[in-house]
Amino acid sequence: MREALRGLTTRGRSFLAAAIAAGISALILGERDLLRVAVLLAALPLLAAAYVGRSRYKLACTRSLEPGRAPVGSSARVILRLQNLSRLPTGTMLLEDRLPYALGSRPRVVLERLGAHQASSVAYTVRADVRGRYPIGPLVVRLTDPFGLCELTRSFPSVDQLTVIPQVTPLPRVRLAGEYAGTGDSRARSVAVHGEDDAATREYRRGDDLRRVHWRSTARTGELMVRREEQPWDSRATVVLDTRAHAHRGEGPTASFEWAVAAAASIAVHLREAGYKVRLVTGTGVDIDAAEAGGEGLILDALADVKLASAGDVSGLVEQVRRRSDGGLVIGLFGTLTTAEAHLLTGLRGNGATCVGFAIDSATWIPMTAGDRQESDREHAAASLALVRSGWRSVPVTHGETLPGLWPTVGRGSQGFAYRAAMAETVGGVIR
Repeated sequence: MREALRGLTTRGRSFLAAAIAAGISALILGERDLLRVAVLLAALPLLAAAYVGRSRYKLACTRSLEPGRAPVGSSARVILRLQNLSRLPTGTMLLEDRLPYALGSRPRVVLERLGAHQASSVAYTVRADVRGRYPIGPLVVRLTDPFGLCELTRSFPSVDQLTVIPQVTPLPRVRLAGEYAGTGDSRARSVAVHGEDDAATREYRRGDDLRRVHWRSTARTGELMVRREEQPWDSRATVVLDTRAHAHRGEGPTASFEWAVAAAASIAVHLREAGYKVRLVTGTGVDIDAAEAGGEGLILDALADVKLASAGDVSGLVEQVRRRSDGGLVIGLFGTLTTAEAHLLTGLRGNGATCVGFAIDSATWIPMTAGDRQESDREHAAASLALVRSGWRSVPVTHGETLPGLWPTVGRGSQGFAYRAAMAETVGGVIR
């Protein structure tokens, strides 16, 4: 009851003040009718405080997010369900959910009285233009009586998390350069038409099942041979994200780093849909193998949290990728590279890997003078040529270009060779 009295509103306190004034006046003037008025004025806020205080501890609240993982720029729906667990009806309630600044202002929803054991749901929408994880809650409920004389605050401790992931853009289907690279011996599971004796074989490797030993071939070659038609082919792809802070330009959702993060998400999802076992590696230490079920969510959640790193270099990124390198397709999203850094990426060409690098010219994300722009273009062209000479297929990226428009150049064809020739002529002309 004491806490309920502390929750009296300005109107309720005014009623009490008027009751005290009327009571003193009634005693001084000897007016019994005025004393009755004073008693009535004092009774109203006291009864309101008792009414609100009685229902304060009889509420239950649940919150649900639809969806719990929302892309950048899209909206998510927050549903609040409030239930009155007591036998007494509640008064009007004001619901206020606490939100981080990035999701907008705190929503305030008025909920009319709830009857005994009655439940009601209210909903509001949030929108985030910056990826990340955002806590939603706790919920604050303000209980009032019908006359607005008393107001109590109830806070529910539960907090839910909304994950804002990068925007995933559908990519056109192209035949990728490394789609037949990876682990395994045959993409198709075929059996020889002439029987088991003519099955394709290969040398025994540590870990092979001894039940697949092909004894006729072993006797003929003098080395232990195993059948390979039962070993499935694994198309593997590694998506490498450059997180060096000095390699990216721009601020906020339009920065070059955000373009790279969104591109990494789109490429990873596209490759998984194409049947690849995808691995994500970033310069901040993230290393996720998304081969299992739910791997796509792991990648998107990791990309929702990834940040630029002030420390770190290309050699460290190369070393991290090579720790578990299985060959296959390597797609790198690199910020500004120097010629020396581009040469360091040769280390990812081992184990039969096919490497495709998106060379982001992050300087095009900021305004520059004509002279500075020319110097920046010259350095970027030299680094891109060094990337090509390191065995990579280089895809130049400038501000305003979209990943779906660039993606066909990753596939097989003459685009890579044409780009090499054009780049060689450009840089050759600059050097001369």
